Amino acid sequence: MGKELEVIDLVLGEGKAVVKGALITTQYTGWLADGTVFDSSYHKGKPFQCVIGSGRVIKGWDLGLMGMKVGGKRKLLVPAQLAYGERQIGAHIKPHSDLVFEIELLEVLTRDD
Repeated sequence: MGKELEVIDLVLGEGKAVVKGALITTQYTGWLADGTVFDSSYHKGKPFQCVIGSGRVIKGWDLGLMGMKVGGKRKLLVPAQLAYGERQIGAHIKPHSDLVFEIELLEVLTRDD
């Protein structure tokens, strides 16, 4: 994996677009570079909500989800420095791990809503 964030649109959405500070609702699966699933909202049985562009999630999400539209599905190839960097996260994510996410965007809420 290169050291740049790669964004691949699998399905282009037609709804509202993600902007900085939006509260988004997603379903996602995260893989290690070797294909091991380390996290999935589908397995947890409920969507994941977060605020984008404010440093509450990994940088790869903050950067990689901008402009994505509701109904879309996107694959992010996230280099370690835009994921957890030198930190060990749980049992599976070792320091300097590149990560892969597939993210389905269900809803975008902004201050005007």
